[in-house]
Amino acid sequence: MDVYPTLTYRNVNLALEWLGNAFGLEPRVFDEGDIEEIHHAALMHGDGMVLVESERPNELHGRHSGRGWVYVAVDDIDGHYERARAAGVDVLNEPHDAMGGAQRGYSARDLEGNLWTFGTARPKR
Repeated sequence: MDVYPTLTYRNVNLALEWLGNAFGLEPRVFDEGDIEEIHHAALMHGDGMVLVESERPNELHGRHSGRGWVYVAVDDIDGHYERARAAGVDVLNEPHDAMGGAQRGYSARDLEGNLWTFGTARPKR
């Protein structure tokens, strides 16, 4: 079984641009043809993927924007934090050690209020 976390945004085009600039995630658009209004996309990081959908409450069982939490493993947590801060991201804390120094990380909110945690821990499969 493959698992793909999914976040919804009121403006997918804006979200892809913002998340790319703020966190260095690579957008991949799944919509065919006219991409003025994107409904289906993904954000790539290494081997990981977060699906991105437009906010369509009548089709997706209600509203979901700003209600997600995503964890992303990165190698250079301090550099990643500086990039996010420089992009004006709502950073919730500075990079800090956890679990006796075994991992390091920080958290931030995106333009819809979703929580993103970036850290050095890589859960085993």
